[in-house]
Amino acid sequence: MTSTYPTDGNTGEKNGGPPGKPMGLGTMMLDKGAKMLQSLKPIKEMSQHACTFASYSQDMSRQIETHHFVTRINQDFLQCAVYDSDDSSGKLIGVEYIVSDRIFDTLPPDEQKLWHSHAYEVQSGLLVHPRVPEMVAKPELENLAKTYGKFWCTWQTDRGDKLPIGPPSLMTSPQEEVECRVKPELVKKRDDKYNISTDAIRGSRTDIMGPGRLHGMADYWREHKNCFAVDVERAEMKKLTVFP
Repeated sequence: MTSTYPTDGNTGEKNGGPPGKPMGLGTMMLDKGAKMLQSLKPIKEMSQHACTFASYSQDMSRQIETHHFVTRINQDFLQCAVYDSDDSSGKLIGVEYIVSDRIFDTLPPDEQKLWHSHAYEVQSGLLVHPRVPEMVAKPELENLAKTYGKFWCTWQTDRGDKLPIGPPSLMTSPQEEVECRVKPELVKKRDDKYNISTDAIRGSRTDIMGPGRLHGMADYWREHKNCFAVDVERAEMKKLTVFP
């Protein structure tokens, strides 16, 4: 499904961006002033950039390169704003929450079904921290290999959507199984961009261990051959309390 939107000659679309008029001088001045006067504290807490790949759970043939800008809440919990690139024109396409295996084990089984493991993603060299030497990233990679993530994609730019439309899609992480193996052309494109070799990185991570055992409820599709998807349904509103 490809979504198209009417445009006129005065839109601000560039690099496949969403429809809309170019920013005016007043808007640009407001943005610059706000940037100087406001703290933007949550954004400034983003401390890492990780690049990896993900598949749509309902159609694993659709794979995308993802860029996760990570905020560490504590040693066991991370939150990520996910973009489709790390360029200035990158689009915010979703959010991922990451928990340690210790936290994951406390989640109810129905919740655990929505999460994926990161062990293979790290060990295979598919998850990288661009421009950060492996030696520097190693301690964080050892931690990430023991974590689980829940990633909702809210903007399917890979199918040509000019705007974030429809319900969010649950995403899966790369795995060794053929259904979820990342396409070589995607890996090559990423490697060429950052001048890295995923194969060489994989060889340097043979000592990184995942959880003692991968939890059976995570990566639910592997054992059950089905997935979870969000649909939008009409619902009854709760009665509103009107105050005088």
